[in-house]
Amino acid sequence: MNKNLLHTPEGVRDIYGMEYARKLAVEENIRKKLFSFGYEDIQTPTFEYFDVFSREVGTTTSRDLYKFFDKEGDTLVLRPDFTPSIARCAAKYFMEENVPIRFCYLGNTYTNTSNLQGKLKEVTQIGAELIGEPTVEADAEMINLVIETLLNTGLENFQVSIGQVEYFKGLCEEAGLDEETELHLRECISAKNYYAAEDILLVAGVSEENRKLLLTTTDVFGSIDALREAKKAIKNARSLKAIERLESLYEVLSLYGTEKYVSFDLGMLSKYRYYTGIIFKAYTYGIGDAIIKGGRYDALLQHFGKEAPAIGFAAVVDDILEALSRQKVEIAVPARKQVLTYTQADYAEVLAKAQAMRKEGIAVEMVRKEV
Repeated sequence: MNKNLLHTPEGVRDIYGMEYARKLAVEENIRKKLFSFGYEDIQTPTFEYFDVFSREVGTTTSRDLYKFFDKEGDTLVLRPDFTPSIARCAAKYFMEENVPIRFCYLGNTYTNTSNLQGKLKEVTQIGAELIGEPTVEADAEMINLVIETLLNTGLENFQVSIGQVEYFKGLCEEAGLDEETELHLRECISAKNYYAAEDILLVAGVSEENRKLLLTTTDVFGSIDALREAKKAIKNARSLKAIERLESLYEVLSLYGTEKYVSFDLGMLSKYRYYTGIIFKAYTYGIGDAIIKGGRYDALLQHFGKEAPAIGFAAVVDDILEALSRQKVEIAVPARKQVLTYTQADYAEVLAKAQAMRKEGIAVEMVRKEV
């Protein structure tokens, strides 16, 4: 027998039994929280035209996409990320809407990368997008929603780290860096390759003072006090405005009573170039990567023809399940099925009993007993 008939390709797996029951329970707990904030379900296609995820959009790089062709020769891709799909959909169906729109979604995403480090190529994501609301109150709603969502899954030990893209962009602008150099510098700093980052700044002729500010962005993290301390060394208006936005965000989160779950990291950068303001990642014990990522993307919908600010997040359900397992958090699942056995002689009687139980919402499996 061909071994490929029984095994899955690298990076994907089967989920069944109690593991799948727990996954469905966690997804339902998250959905309930999203619905409680007024978010409504939206479903977008599993594959889209390549242009929806192109370099201009600023999403996953082309080499990491699953690409194929349709009968007309158009290039299609399996979605690696929900946000561009939601943006396309909002621009198409809500072009004239000027009131805030709240979407939530659940589905699988696909990333064709060999640098997995134990991660799957197909994962389940659940998330929310708030479109048409540019305020700091919207930022706070989204981050508070992340916190309440995680609490609703049963996790208690986690932290949401918050950064600000505009802070880094302000430093780059002050240093006189062009967009291409900024992107290259961002990649080096994200990879913690500070020697390469310093070389870029030296070649660009950046002053020593500005080099120090850019290379030490990753040192600015911690509580709200870390932000206030960093603010003293900043001179450019763009970066100062970014810090002030974070200070205002902290004040609103304090009204929610969830500020204890957040910290700040001005060195946080994302591979997604469509982020324009705050970005955030949620971390917990037992998982090496963030279990939730998100941020503000005020310019993304322009790519699809609609002028609208937006902010959102995506949670990786598979990682949340792993965290719950490692932290030994019990997941309440609906009652399992009951098994009724029957023989040919008592089939009618047992069937009537099973039907009555099913009407009461009890799952019943009938199994013939050999006599």
